Amino acid sequence: MLAIFLRTGITGKTAVDLARELLHEHGGLRALLQADQQRFCQSKGLGSAKYAQLQAVLEMSRRHMLEQLQRGDSLTSPQASRDYLLSQLRDSPHEIFACLFLDNRHRVIVYEALFRGTIDGANVYPREVVKAALKYNAAAVILAHNHPSGVAEPSQADEAITQRLKQALALVDIRVLDHIIVGDGVTVSLAERGVL
Repeated sequence: MLAIFLRTGITGKTAVDLARELLHEHGGLRALLQADQQRFCQSKGLGSAKYAQLQAVLEMSRRHMLEQLQRGDSLTSPQASRDYLLSQLRDSPHEIFACLFLDNRHRVIVYEALFRGTIDGANVYPREVVKAALKYNAAAVILAHNHPSGVAEPSQADEAITQRLKQALALVDIRVLDHIIVGDGVTVSLAERGVL
């Protein structure tokens, strides 16, 4: 698939040969997709235009996943929401706290990243979450954040902020359906853990 994306090779190498070399050089597809522009363009046969094209492909993929969530009658597939949140949050080098805002039939209204933190934490303000939920006229929310360490195990602070948000949102009749923690290829649901 990478060779199809590249379309052409370079002198002495076919697109397939170049694709194999790039995957080996970067240590796999994920590392190639995560490379910043400078690192990406250091590879022979790649430049700024290819970098922009690849970033556009990744963004189209994310938007496709969001449309799949929004298209259904209601959010009946927890796995679809987990997959979408994983695609949004997994590779961030800093902690991001986000919400999926849902209508009264649990259809996705919008995804929004609300807070950005450091490599090991983000300050989350319940007032701002409530304000965003009211702005979108949400009836329910799915909270989500990533752990840049890759370990999705919830901390006591994660459980505490979940309870604070649940209480704050309940004051305006908005239900918290879940809080998903995203690690490196894994997610943990606090609803499944009995925290909600």
